[in-house]
Order: sequence, then structure tokens, then C-alpha cells
Amino acid sequence: MKKIAFSGTLDPITNGHMWVIQEARALADEVVVMISENPFKKPQFSASERKAIVEKSVMAQGWTNVSVVLVKNDYTARTAKRLGIDYLIRGIRNTADFDYENLIQQANVEVLQGAKTIFVMPPRDLGSVSSSFVRALQGPVGWHWNVEKFLPEPAYKAWIVDWLGREWRSLWIQSDVDTSARANEDKWFQHLAGGSAYGSPQRHYHNLNHLVHGLTEIAAWAATTNANRNDISTIKKAFWFHDVVYDDVKQGISNEEASARLWLESGLDIDNAAEVADLIRATDHLQQNEIAHPLKDIMIGVDLAILGQPNEVYDQYARDVRNEYRSIEEETYRTNRKTVMMYFQHKAGSEELFHDAYFNDLYNQQALVNFEREIESLS
Repeated sequence: MKKIAFSGTLDPITNGHMWVIQEARALADEVVVMISENPFKKPQFSASERKAIVEKSVMAQGWTNVSVVLVKNDYTARTAKRLGIDYLIRGIRNTADFDYENLIQQANVEVLQGAKTIFVMPPRDLGSVSSSFVRALQGPVGWHWNVEKFLPEPAYKAWIVDWLGREWRSLWIQSDVDTSARANEDKWFQHLAGGSAYGSPQRHYHNLNHLVHGLTEIAAWAATTNANRNDISTIKKAFWFHDVVYDDVKQGISNEEASARLWLESGLDIDNAAEVADLIRATDHLQQNEIAHPLKDIMIGVDLAILGQPNEVYDQYARDVRNEYRSIEEETYRTNRKTVMMYFQHKAGSEELFHDAYFNDLYNQQALVNFEREIESLS
């Protein structure tokens, strides 16, 4: 078989879709991924964005015989036939899928005189994976760790950058009519999410995932405690900037202090600048005791919440931290890391790790379990 096509909205492409494309590659010399523009759907990503995400996902796999095209104002099967493609491929997960896809297949061939359809069944671990399934995971604390399991890396990164963009813009509603302020906000989002800050491939923990986790922790705290809008906004702005500077080259100040100064230079919130800077500095253990802000304990709780996550998440965090300090020799790292973990263990044992009751109740007990496991692994 020379050509086979796989079609769908692909908003976004999932590991289930990637499996079907791989099956198509086993059947044909060339695979064409056809992205539909359905006027009745409201996708998260535009058609051109979806095309770019699929192309990056395919490229990451090294699949040189897969191309991507957009289908506009036409039936997929008819477009495929026009492109010299005789067969479409579809994944079916259950009998309901088969009944639906079989009906479409009959319409494609008998009514549209288009391409025929080949059906394949994905393995059990991908049987429930669809774009709508993945979208339904978004929301609670930790949603991004679940979503990441079901998407190729380029699709996952596009997803969280899109989510972060909406979170960022929600902080600056007041500047909708001020084009210069909007331009400054957009510039800073590009910097924060880009390759010189949280989006850097050199960052394994203090990265975009860390941002998503912290912002969802803040949202959960706010919903549970009925926090006021000003407090929510202040702490979110501080969290966006608290690790923006993460550089091994110290210039006489800590990364947190450098991040606070960068915030003050940004001009993003002149009226509230000092408050936000104080909360950024509160994440610096050398300055914590000097900061007296009513949201200080919340800010620290959000930053340390990773320590009380379930085993699988915590273990990945520990691996990511090791990768960030990969330049340090193994024995030196183990010694220093063990010292830090024993310090945290002592604080958690006396319930002084999380000073805010909300975070202490949620995470202190699991943090103790995590510290014990990691200390044992470092010994």
C-alpha cells in the first residue's frame, strides 16, 4: 500500500492518535495526517496550531514518511481520494466506536465515493485515551501530571503554555484598554514561559510544570479558604516570578532576590509591586525570617507543596532536582541532599514545615513518608 491517511480534529493529538499513526506506517509507505476544520467545534487550538503540534510530535519520533495537511470545507474521505489515498485508518476502542465508524465508512464509500476505512484496535492502556478524555482531566491540583502521561511531549508543552497564557492574562484584566500595558504583559509572558526562564530545556524542576502546579495549588487554597481576589492576585504574581532567575552564576545575591528585583523592574503592577516582591523573597530561606507579610505562609506552602505529593510524583521531583544539579559529583550531591532532607524531616516531624494549617493538613504526613524514603535511598 502506497498511501494511507489518518484524520481527526486532533485537539490535541494524544498518544492514542500516535499509536494509530504508527500502525498506519506499518501498512503503507506514506502516511498523511489530515486535520479537520469543523465549524461546529470550538477547539482549544487553531487548525494551524494543531498542524504545527502534530508536525513537531511526528518529527520527535523521527517519522520521515508522515506529512500533515489541513482539510477545509470538504469531507475527509473525498479529500483523501483526491490526494490519491485509497484508505483511511481509524482506531476503535469499543463496540460503540465500531458502530459509529462503520456508519461513517459506509457514507464515505457509498455516498461520497471517497476512501475506504481500515479499523485497528489500540492496546488496553490506550483504549480510553482521546482528546476529550484528556481535556476532562484539566482542573484539580496535579492535573498536568496526569495529562502528561497521555500526550506526546510537543502536544503537552503546547497545552500547558496555552493554559499558562490564559492564567497570566486573567491577572491583568484592568489593562484591556491600555495597549502599552498589554504589550508589556505579553512581553513578560513570553519571557517567563520562554527558553530563558521556566521554558528552558535546562530546567528539570523549576520549569513550566512547577508553575502549573503552584498556580493550581493557589486556586485550590483560594477555593477552600474563600480568599479574596486581591490576595489571590498578589500571590499568583509572586509565584510567577519567584523562580524566574535560576542561574548557577551568583552575583552576590540569591536567585530569589534577583527574581524579586526583576519583578520590580517589570513595571507590571506598580501599586502592588513591593508586596509581591516581599512574597518572592519569602521563598528564600535566607530572607524568610525578615519578611512579615500576611500571605508569607501561603506562599511558602505553595512552593513546598511538592514535598507532600504521592510517591510517584515525589520520586519524579527528586529525579528532576538531581538533573538540575547534574554538574555536581554524585557523592557530593548525595551528602548535601541528605543534609537538606534531614532538615526538612526534622521540621515536618515537629509540624513546622508548613506554617499554614491548610497546607500542613494536606501535605505534612506524606512529606514525612517521602523524606524517609529519599533519605534511605541517599544513604
